[in-house]
Amino acid sequence: MPPYPEAVRRHIARPVGAGRLANPDAIGESGAASCGDLVRIELSIADDRVTAARFGAFGCPAATAAASAACARIEGASLDSALRLSTTMLDGDLGGLGEDRIHGPALVADAVARALEDWFTRGLGTTRRPRAERRVAVAMSGGVDSAVAALLLVRAGLDVVGVTMRLWHDPQAAAAERSCCSPETVQLARASAHAIGIGHLTLDVAETFRREVVESFVAGYRAGITPNPCVTCNGQVRFTLLDQAAAALGAGRLASGHYARTAAVASGGQTVAQAADSEKDQSYMLSHLPAALIDRLVLPLGDLTKDEVRRIAAEAALPCASAVESQEVCFVGEGGYVPFLARHGGLTAHDGPILDRAGAQVGTHGGYWRYTVGQRRGIGVATPEPSYVLSTDQATNTIVVGPRAALAQSRVQLEHPIVREAPGDEPLEVRLRYRGTRLWGICTTMTDDRIDVELSSPADGVAPGQIAALYRDGRLIASGRIVRPEFDED
Repeated sequence: MPPYPEAVRRHIARPVGAGRLANPDAIGESGAASCGDLVRIELSIADDRVTAARFGAFGCPAATAAASAACARIEGASLDSALRLSTTMLDGDLGGLGEDRIHGPALVADAVARALEDWFTRGLGTTRRPRAERRVAVAMSGGVDSAVAALLLVRAGLDVVGVTMRLWHDPQAAAAERSCCSPETVQLARASAHAIGIGHLTLDVAETFRREVVESFVAGYRAGITPNPCVTCNGQVRFTLLDQAAAALGAGRLASGHYARTAAVASGGQTVAQAADSEKDQSYMLSHLPAALIDRLVLPLGDLTKDEVRRIAAEAALPCASAVESQEVCFVGEGGYVPFLARHGGLTAHDGPILDRAGAQVGTHGGYWRYTVGQRRGIGVATPEPSYVLSTDQATNTIVVGPRAALAQSRVQLEHPIVREAPGDEPLEVRLRYRGTRLWGICTTMTDDRIDVELSSPADGVAPGQIAALYRDGRLIASGRIVRPEFDED
């Protein structure tokens, strides 16, 4: 192995920032002594600057030299500069270490990022500096979509900073390959942000996510409904936390890599609108966003296709250019939701009857929470024609099955609606699930806590707990949670 560059030997001989701070404002660690290298970074922060930086390093000279180089870079620097500190920067400061030694700068960059994560997470909800309209906080998940959204905003001349949320993932299950909750996605998001040339902030919001999204998910299945955790996450957690991060970063705008657009509403302000690519449209997933957040929202991918986004990422050589799509329920992990609910909801196998529409028992199931309205596979009963789940009953641990025709539903009732525009009495486009068939309907009742929709043609598989989104000319005008099916008579 070649000798260390002169810059490494200089930092080893005269390290910058070696030692401890008496009362650090932020601490970050990366690596582990058991695997040979451990780096600890301590920061003092005041007036949006790093006023002091100290380090402790155990292991190879590359880690020690990189920690010294990091302290030399960030002490006295703005927080924005510290958020841009990358492995590549440190490697350049040390004269180029090569693949066998790059782990030293990588550990140090991660330790600095974790120290800033610690400080910003504890300060969420605090406006640390005035918001600037041309400054945008972009939610970066580690995938190609959010990275390209950030890149396009930079190319538009805006001041961009990436924000990634460290979410809760089931510690008792291996992360699914496409999970957006895994530690690897945080690293990929950071690498993409730094490749674009913007700062990157990670927030540890795992406990908030677990409390607001995961517990709601478990409670929904326990109650016999089919929740949509992605809509809950976007509407109640992810974008609210992104907005709090934006306040701390001085960003006046928010952005994400969703395939959707925004459009003006007659009463003033903005609403979410469908993307140009109908096959990729994700406006449904944003249907519960508060109006105040939509007014600050930027959606750079709304006019693009997925192929165009991947081409942009490949041409820019972004680290995430070939990343696979993230799965919908990110926190469940391998094995699916049934074992997850057993581990975290106490919903273990509990036999109950499968009934036909006449009330006769035609089989036995292992728990009502394992089934959702419209489900066909996995029921395990032999009938002259395919059976579908028509309803579940939590109180009696019963499911009712019948032919597909029995799923027909012409009336849908929504609770706790969010209304952007008055539905009026003209036909509206109705979406009852994320990838659902395009339907049409008319609102027959609207109160503060209820909307009734009469569909122009029956829908099947309308599951309680799912979200219904109503559109006029592609604009989202209202949404709410489906509360109960009203099946048509034979």
